[in-house]
Amino acid sequence: MAKDEMNAKHVGLTLGLFAAFIHAVWALGVAAGVMQGFLDYIFPLHFLSRIYTVVAFSWANAAMLIVLAFVGGYVMGWVYAKLSNWTARWAR
Repeated sequence: MAKDEMNAKHVGLTLGLFAAFIHAVWALGVAAGVMQGFLDYIFPLHFLSRIYTVVAFSWANAAMLIVLAFVGGYVMGWVYAKLSNWTARWAR
Protein backbone atom coordinates (compact mmCIF):
# COMPACT_ATOMS: atom_id res chain seq x y z
CA MET A 1 0.00 0.00 0.00
CA ALA A 2 1.38 3.39 -0.99
CA LYS A 3 1.90 6.05 1.65
CA ASP A 4 -1.02 8.20 0.44
CA GLU A 5 -3.54 5.35 0.11
CA MET A 6 -6.39 4.91 2.55
CA ASN A 7 -6.40 1.87 4.81
CA ALA A 8 -9.75 0.26 3.93
CA LYS A 9 -10.00 -1.48 7.32
CA HIS A 10 -9.54 1.78 9.21
CA VAL A 11 -12.02 3.68 7.03
CA GLY A 12 -14.53 0.83 7.38
CA LEU A 13 -14.09 0.70 11.14
CA THR A 14 -14.44 4.47 11.47
CA LEU A 15 -17.60 4.66 9.38
CA GLY A 16 -19.02 1.54 11.04
CA LEU A 17 -18.49 2.96 14.53
CA PHE A 18 -19.99 6.29 13.49
CA ALA A 19 -23.10 4.62 12.04
CA ALA A 20 -23.45 2.41 15.13
CA PHE A 21 -23.14 5.45 17.42
CA ILE A 22 -25.81 7.42 15.55
CA HIS A 23 -28.19 4.46 15.67
CA ALA A 24 -27.44 3.87 19.37
CA VAL A 25 -28.42 7.48 20.04
CA TRP A 26 -31.65 6.88 18.11
CA ALA A 27 -32.39 3.70 20.11
CA LEU A 28 -31.75 5.47 23.42
CA GLY A 29 -34.06 8.28 22.30
CA VAL A 30 -36.78 5.76 21.50
CA ALA A 31 -36.27 4.14 24.92
CA ALA A 32 -36.57 7.58 26.55
CA GLY A 33 -39.76 8.28 24.60
CA VAL A 34 -38.58 11.47 22.88
CA MET A 35 -38.21 10.41 19.26
CA GLN A 36 -41.85 10.71 18.21
CA GLY A 37 -41.71 14.37 19.18
CA PHE A 38 -38.47 14.72 17.21
CA LEU A 39 -40.09 13.23 14.10
CA ASP A 40 -43.16 15.43 14.56
CA TYR A 41 -40.83 18.44 14.59
CA ILE A 42 -38.45 17.41 11.78
CA PHE A 43 -40.90 16.16 9.13
CA PRO A 44 -42.75 19.45 8.59
CA LEU A 45 -39.40 21.25 8.24
CA HIS A 46 -38.79 19.02 5.20
CA PHE A 47 -42.31 19.60 3.85
CA LEU A 48 -43.35 16.05 4.77
CA SER A 49 -46.50 14.87 6.48
CA ARG A 50 -46.28 12.90 9.69
CA ILE A 51 -46.72 9.36 8.40
CA TYR A 52 -44.45 7.42 10.76
CA THR A 53 -45.12 6.37 14.33
CA VAL A 54 -42.41 5.23 16.70
CA VAL A 55 -43.27 1.80 18.13
CA ALA A 56 -42.50 0.38 21.56
CA PHE A 57 -38.83 -0.02 22.45
CA SER A 58 -37.26 -3.47 22.28
CA TRP A 59 -33.74 -4.32 23.46
CA ALA A 60 -33.46 -7.04 20.79
CA ASN A 61 -34.42 -4.62 18.01
CA ALA A 62 -32.05 -1.98 19.39
CA ALA A 63 -29.13 -4.44 19.43
CA MET A 64 -29.89 -5.63 15.89
CA LEU A 65 -30.20 -2.01 14.69
CA ILE A 66 -26.80 -1.09 16.12
CA VAL A 67 -25.04 -4.23 14.84
CA LEU A 68 -26.49 -3.91 11.32
CA ALA A 69 -25.64 -0.19 11.24
CA PHE A 70 -22.04 -1.05 12.15
CA VAL A 71 -21.80 -3.78 9.50
CA GLY A 72 -23.35 -1.57 6.83
CA GLY A 73 -21.10 1.35 7.75
CA TYR A 74 -18.01 -0.87 7.73
CA VAL A 75 -18.84 -2.27 4.29
CA MET A 76 -19.54 1.18 2.85
CA GLY A 77 -16.31 2.59 4.33
CA TRP A 78 -14.25 -0.33 3.07
CA VAL A 79 -15.71 -0.06 -0.44
CA TYR A 80 -15.23 3.72 -0.43
CA ALA A 81 -11.55 3.41 0.52
CA LYS A 82 -10.89 0.69 -2.07
CA LEU A 83 -12.60 2.72 -4.81
CA SER A 84 -10.79 5.88 -3.77
CA ASN A 85 -7.43 4.11 -3.83
CA TRP A 86 -8.23 2.56 -7.23
CA THR A 87 -9.30 5.85 -8.80
CA ALA A 88 -6.23 7.61 -7.36
CA ARG A 89 -3.96 5.03 -9.02
CA TRP A 90 -5.93 5.21 -12.26
CA ALA A 91 -5.76 9.01 -12.36
CA ARG A 92 -1.95 9.14 -11.98
